[in-house]
Amino acid sequence: MKKTNPYRSRRRRKKNPYREVYALGQHISLSAHKARRVIDQIRGCSYEQTLMILELMPYRVCYPIIKLLYSAAANASHNWDFKKTSLVISQSEVSKGTTVKKLKPRARGRGYPIKRTTCHIRIVLKDTSWYEYDEYEEYLLCP
Repeated sequence: MKKTNPYRSRRRRKKNPYREVYALGQHISLSAHKARRVIDQIRGCSYEQTLMILELMPYRVCYPIIKLLYSAAANASHNWDFKKTSLVISQSEVSKGTTVKKLKPRARGRGYPIKRTTCHIRIVLKDTSWYEYDEYEEYLLCP
């Protein structure tokens, strides 16, 4: 007879009723306005299409967004067993973070203010494997 430890609980997979996962990047040293310019391009795209778009864009903000996207996809596949091919960006938002203010010494004892802006980026991925496409081009929940 196999002995079991009464204090050890079995690990069960959580149920996600909304079929969504997210990744949050805080205090990224970029302007929120510049990050919004890229985030608006990828909102609503699939995971694979978004990776192709971001890798071809020539902006510096693309690298932290790619890292966040990889993190959200890893959360989806590890925590909820979602397939990466069926993920779609349902929400993405950029909010303004803290601003670090410094003074740069200038001529005649004056100080020139330098502002280092940061932003917070949140990417929400939705699993579309539970949805099917209707002939009227509307998404319906699979029975």
